Amino acid sequence: MAVLTALVLLHGVVTRGPTTPVCQVGVPCSKPAAGVVLVFSRAGSIVARARSGADGRYSLRLRAGAYDVRLAGTPTIGRGFLPRRVVLSSVRQARVDFSIDTGIR
Repeated sequence: MAVLTALVLLHGVVTRGPTTPVCQVGVPCSKPAAGVVLVFSRAGSIVARARSGADGRYSLRLRAGAYDVRLAGTPTIGRGFLPRRVVLSSVRQARVDFSIDTGIR
């Protein structure tokens, strides 16, 4: 008999930064990344995709386990995109925020 695991609500915010050459104290140095498509895969197969909203927020439901995460159709700039791997335990929900390095220095 197969055991089905409950779905985990994964949610968070995707940000892009730095957005200016010089960051200032008290002024945000990153911004929400709107319209970014996160691609979640296991064992090399795409399992799900999620698109960030205008405020950078995303959400989707996945089974517990480990997932590799990448951006769809976005070239890597700067240090790239983090985190690239997400491990979900058997909880009802989990928050993972993603950041995209713009390469501005």
